[in-house]
Amino acid sequence: MTLTITKIAEDLAAGRCSSREIVDDLLARIKAHSALNAFISMDEDAARQGAEDADRMRRAGGGVLAGVPIAHKDIFCTSGVKTTCGSRMLADFVPPYDATVVEKMRAAGCVMVGKTNMDEFAMGSSNETSFFGPVRNPWDPDRVPGGSSGGSAAAVAARLVPGATGTDTGGSIRQPAAFCGITGLKPSYGRVSRYGLVAFASSLDQAGPLAQSAADCAHLLSAMAGFDARDATSLDVPVPDYAASLGKDLKGLRIGIVKEHFAQGVEPAILEVLREALREYERQGAVLVDVSLPNSAHAVPCYYVLAPAEASSNLARYDGVRYGFRAAEYKDLEDMYKKTRSEGFGPEVKRRIMIGTYALSAGYYDAYYVKALKLRRLIADDFARAFERCDVLAGPASPSTAFALGAKNTDPVSMYLNDIFTIPVNLAGLPALSMPAGFVGGLPVGMQLIGRYLDEAHLLNVAHRFQEATDWHARVPAGI
Repeated sequence: MTLTITKIAEDLAAGRCSSREIVDDLLARIKAHSALNAFISMDEDAARQGAEDADRMRRAGGGVLAGVPIAHKDIFCTSGVKTTCGSRMLADFVPPYDATVVEKMRAAGCVMVGKTNMDEFAMGSSNETSFFGPVRNPWDPDRVPGGSSGGSAAAVAARLVPGATGTDTGGSIRQPAAFCGITGLKPSYGRVSRYGLVAFASSLDQAGPLAQSAADCAHLLSAMAGFDARDATSLDVPVPDYAASLGKDLKGLRIGIVKEHFAQGVEPAILEVLREALREYERQGAVLVDVSLPNSAHAVPCYYVLAPAEASSNLARYDGVRYGFRAAEYKDLEDMYKKTRSEGFGPEVKRRIMIGTYALSAGYYDAYYVKALKLRRLIADDFARAFERCDVLAGPASPSTAFALGAKNTDPVSMYLNDIFTIPVNLAGLPALSMPAGFVGGLPVGMQLIGRYLDEAHLLNVAHRFQEATDWHARVPAGI
C-alpha cells in the first residue's frame, strides 16, 4: 500500500476499490508492522463499520476525503475510544466527546483506524517518553522517529495509513516528519481548533496534518481548519480551498535563507542536501534572499521557560480526584496528590512541571517568565522584518537526521536542541512545514518552509511544486 490520499480519493471516486477494502488491507499491515509500536489503541470493528458508512457516503456524493483512512494522535479526545496522551495518568481514560478535529474529519468522511503513540503529554523530541514504549523509525528501527507526533509520522512513513493528525508545540509535527521522510504541516496558531486537544502549552499548541505529500496535507487541512466557538483561540476567518491553490508557478518567488539556520551545528551533509533542494527552486524561477533572525538563538531557552510554565498550569488538574490515574495507597488527601502525580507522570513530564512551577513562583516570575514573554515578542518581530524581504523562509527542520534510540536520554539539553529550528515558529504563531529533501546515510532529511501568518495555501503550493519535480516524498523504507 503506497497510495497517497489524493490517489485513494481518485480510486474511490472511480469505483476501483472500496473504503472497506482499503481499511482491511491497512489493518493487516498495522498488525504486520506492530514492532514499530506506532499505535496505542485500535478498534478494528469500529474502523470497518466506519469504512462501510463512508462507502455509503461516497455513493451519496460524499466529498474528497470520504472513505480515506487516517489515524489520530492519541492527544485528541475520541468519544468511546481511549485517549491516553502516552501517559500512565490517562492510560484508561475514555472521553465522552470528540475533539473538534476528530469531529470535522469524521464529518468529511475520514475513517479512523486507530490512535497513534506519542511522547507523554507531547513532551519529547524522540517518542521515547511514552508510557507505552518508544516508537521505532521505519527507515531504521534502531533509531527514533522524532517526537512528539512520532507515532503518526512512523505510521505514515510505513504506509500503515495515508495520513494522520498530529500536534506541534515546538516542532512536534515537523521534526518527526523530517526524521521519517514525510510531509508535516504546523498551521498558523488559531487556524485549527484546539477544543478536545489535551493541552500541553496552550499558547503554542496547534494541530495539523502529516501525510506523504503537500497535496495530501492540503486535503487534510481543508477538513480540519475553521472557526470553533468552543475554542477561545480559534480564528473566525475564511478557510481557503488549499488543494485548489496548488500548481501555481514559482517564478519570482523570494525564498529567504536564514543565515542562523545554515550556521555551525548542522551536519554538513544535511546542508548540502538543502542547497541542492534550493537549486531546484532556482530552476523553477525562485530567487534566494539572505535574511537574519538574530533572536532565534534565544528561542530554545525562551521556549523552555514559557512552555513548562503553561504545562505546570495545565497539568495541575491531574490530581487523582476527578479522572485519570489514582495511587492505590495513601494516608490522606495530600499524600494522594503526591503519590498520584509521582506515580502517574513520567520523568520528562515531572521535569517540565518543576521547571514551569519554578518560573512562575514568587520572586522568579519577573526574572524568568516576563522576560521570556518579552523575548517572544522580539522573535516574532524578527520574522516580520524577514518577510519584508521574502515570501517564504527555508532551512533545515532539524540539525541532524534521526538519532539512535537511547542516545540522548541522559542529556535533556541535547534532546531539547533538536527543536532549535522549529521552536521559533511556534513562538511567533506562524505556519511551517517539513518536507523530504533528500537522504544522508540512508536516512531522510527534512527541509523546513516557513510562511506568513495564515498563508498556509502559499506554503503548501511552494512545497507541492518541489514535490512535482522530485520524488523524495515517494520513497518507501526497505521492507515496507
